[in-house]
Amino acid sequence: MSNRNFQRLLAAKWAEGKFLCIGLDPIHDKLPDFLKTGNISKELFEFNRDIIDATFDLVCAYKPNTAFYEAFGDAGILALQRTVDHINTVAPDVPVIIDAKRGDIGNTNQRYCEFVFDHLKGDAVTIHPYLGREAVQPFLDYSEKGIFVLCRTSNPGAGEFQDLRILKTETVPLYLQVADNVSRSWNENKNCGLVVGATYPQEIGSIRAVAPEVPFLIPGIGTQGGDVEAAVKNGRNSDGTGFIINSSSGIIFASSGPDFAEAARKKAYGLNHEIRAVN
Repeated sequence: MSNRNFQRLLAAKWAEGKFLCIGLDPIHDKLPDFLKTGNISKELFEFNRDIIDATFDLVCAYKPNTAFYEAFGDAGILALQRTVDHINTVAPDVPVIIDAKRGDIGNTNQRYCEFVFDHLKGDAVTIHPYLGREAVQPFLDYSEKGIFVLCRTSNPGAGEFQDLRILKTETVPLYLQVADNVSRSWNENKNCGLVVGATYPQEIGSIRAVAPEVPFLIPGIGTQGGDVEAAVKNGRNSDGTGFIINSSSGIIFASSGPDFAEAARKKAYGLNHEIRAVN
């Protein structure tokens, strides 16, 4: 177990007025040509390194999605590990959310925890709730880590299951039941959060009503079309904090030339300003 505490790291960034998370999801074909040397691991890492060095003073977190690294096998995993190590070195006060969307039976989840937290040294992880609390308990037991549970995702087909109405004392959509369970019974260690997509701002508001103080990780800003103002107004808690706005390709691929890191900084600076300007 690490001495780093995700909740404290995140709260410190919110106190600085920082709510932007950059998704470090490098698509190899989109990397600047001058970085392509034939060494995949080196290329992915150096791209991420330059983005991080240009933006770490603007963000509240970074979020690498493991799929963009796993696709390249050992070389990709090495790049991911080097990326997390670099963040921890140059910006040790910036937490790292490993976007892995894990979820299985408890014994398997324990192995996922060991990879994400003990090997990669991530500060938080995304998981799905389908197997229930009993199965995800290994994640919840990492009390100093952040556990972001998929609730109302940003993709167009999210409603196929998430909007299905279930009967408890009254009929509610499944995503609201997930939010209620996470907020009321999963969050004993105060380390749970919810993933709620910016492309569904009304649903963000209804989830906030059910989970008034749980942190929200809000993807879908930028290329997916989510609105910053609506996401912030519906996602913030009673203190005006409690949310993380994530943008990935809209920032990291702002330019494909030698100025890609500078262009990423400009995009990050602009989005950070837009978030903070919401009244």
